Amino acid sequence: MSSSSLLRNILRTALITSIAFIAIIFLAACAARAEDKHPVTAPGMTVASGIPVDARIVLPAILKDELEITGTIEPNQQVDIVSELPRKIKRILVKDGASVQTGQLLFEMDNEDLFAQLEKLHQMEKLATLNEGRLRDLIQHEAVVQQDYDQSFTNLKVLEAEVAELQVLINKTRIRAPFSGQLGIINIYPGAVVSANTVLTHIQDNSAVKVDFHVPEKYAQTIAIGSIEKFTIASDTRLFDARVIAREAGVDQSTRTLLVRAVSQNKEKLLLAGQSARIHVSLHSSTEALMVPSQALIPSSQGYSIYMIRNNQATITPIQIGQRGALTVEVIHGLDKGDTVATSNLLRLTSGAAVRLVTIQ
Repeated sequence: MSSSSLLRNILRTALITSIAFIAIIFLAACAARAEDKHPVTAPGMTVASGIPVDARIVLPAILKDELEITGTIEPNQQVDIVSELPRKIKRILVKDGASVQTGQLLFEMDNEDLFAQLEKLHQMEKLATLNEGRLRDLIQHEAVVQQDYDQSFTNLKVLEAEVAELQVLINKTRIRAPFSGQLGIINIYPGAVVSANTVLTHIQDNSAVKVDFHVPEKYAQTIAIGSIEKFTIASDTRLFDARVIAREAGVDQSTRTLLVRAVSQNKEKLLLAGQSARIHVSLHSSTEALMVPSQALIPSSQGYSIYMIRNNQATITPIQIGQRGALTVEVIHGLDKGDTVATSNLLRLTSGAAVRLVTIQ
């Protein structure tokens, strides 16, 4: 045999050997895959049957549910400072935004004519007082009739009433602070003639502020008088406390909400009237809440149900739910601690169906 023929035989043998080796590896891999799909069971061993489902064991959990509501901060007291008389402003004794005390003089109006009238009445009052005194002496000696004395006495009382009335008008030309607080921007200048009810400025008492907010009717009974609620404002990151002092008598029919008013102390003057407040109302708190995944619920016209797994068998069980979370729901009736609930393959399940637990959480 020639050397070339010998070389060809060697190459052919090597090729056949390689192909056979590859074929053996391929058949072994197929056998292993088939073995994974159809596991071999030992004699007497049975493979679990039933619908495969995932499940969760119900255990107590901590549940804190809050309702976030937008409210409005109102001053403890606020009024517009107005003129009751059509007169000229004579003096302004305060500056814009000044802090003032109760009774402090703010504005003084032109009142010279009123003082002139007051002096005239005082002189007339003196004369009427003298006449009344003389007639009182004469009537004791029966020198004048009772009617003359009564007329003199009445004239004196009328003048006294006119003096008191004029004094009230003079007092109205001196505008004072009705309570302690902070003034706003002053809208007039000395020499300006103002009419009655012209707003000169306004005053706010912000030593404490009111926080008004509307609660949906569903939670109307969760807000109790005297409860402490937390809130935040846009200009500060800290939490503020507000004590609930009043609730509206009824629910607003147009919005179906209940107006609630709380009061917060404002010693540092951080809270300003008109600001929005984010109130965090605590609705429900429990350390023994039974929570199930939202996907475990089966809705119906009668409410909600779940599939409870016992002895590898599914049983549909009506439940009553409470608060909802992002992924879970509180069950307040129908489940006990330690129960197993199906969380997948629910469409294939029926009450009494055999199941095979794939995973348990």
